Amino acid sequence: MENVKERIDSSKLMDIYDKMLKIRAFETVAMNSFAEGKIPGFVHLYIGEEAIASGVCENLKDSDYITSTHRGHGHIIAKGGDLKYMMAELFGKSTGYCKGKGGSMHIADATKGILGANGIVGAGHDIVVGAGMSAQYRGTDQVAVCFFGDASTNQGTFHESLNMASVWKLPVVYVCENNGYGISVSQKRHQNIKNVADRAKAYGIPGVTVDGNDPVAVYEASKTAVERARNGEGPTLIECKTYRQRGHFEGDAANYKPKEEQEEWLKKDPIPRFEKYLVENNIASEDELKKVQKSVDDQIKEAVEFADKSPEPELNSVFEDVYTDMKEGVD
Repeated sequence: MENVKERIDSSKLMDIYDKMLKIRAFETVAMNSFAEGKIPGFVHLYIGEEAIASGVCENLKDSDYITSTHRGHGHIIAKGGDLKYMMAELFGKSTGYCKGKGGSMHIADATKGILGANGIVGAGHDIVVGAGMSAQYRGTDQVAVCFFGDASTNQGTFHESLNMASVWKLPVVYVCENNGYGISVSQKRHQNIKNVADRAKAYGIPGVTVDGNDPVAVYEASKTAVERARNGEGPTLIECKTYRQRGHFEGDAANYKPKEEQEEWLKKDPIPRFEKYLVENNIASEDELKKVQKSVDDQIKEAVEFADKSPEPELNSVFEDVYTDMKEGVD
């Protein structure tokens, strides 16, 4: 990380750090709670990728949109999702974002532009086009950001989305979180390219590859892309090279990842790396970092307590919010 203190306000850098810590702490609790049997269903953790969502969302307004993935906790937290409601949703409680019915992969909060995590690979590509079209049609300055993985760029939705967004110059930013694997398949085996960003050339839009474990690099690349989108200049494809430290889902032993590769990437863990940067560039002292850590720990404990004490959904609510309720007299 180069010294960009003069270009980025220190408060923004500390806000990014706060977001990264919240994501890591939340995911650590989710990991342990799942192992203890407190969380039903599947859980896909964002540990190791915190710099991406934090760096991108620092450039967004509450009114801007994001689409997420099955590995979506980090995106939602970085966009301002409430930790208590998120934790309750994972625990299957009625106070959760989706009243305990959506679980880990389907958290949404339209009031903050979070259009939802999604268990269908590549679904966000098309949703973000709709969000971008809406903003353009209404004449707002809203931007829509689509987070997705490297393997989803092999889906038809990716190419259809980039084609339409580029033709209509939609205010969209595509953020590829390239963690090197599509479930258990290395990118080297499922794509004949090294950089996903190269695919932007086919649609006549900018394609940028950055170090996804460097929050400053992510922030700066996304800042340029967001400003470009707000100014009506169309979409950008940003590829963030990163690494998920856990398996594809909790319970996946990840034996397909070489030990040497894992060890090398753990040395690039974005959080201690960013802490070192903040201290060395006199942006924050060790004591100031510890205060942020304490604050985050307290918030996570509060979220867990909220989830633990929240009630289970009532049995008679099983069909509520699932099907459209037909009004009387309407066919």
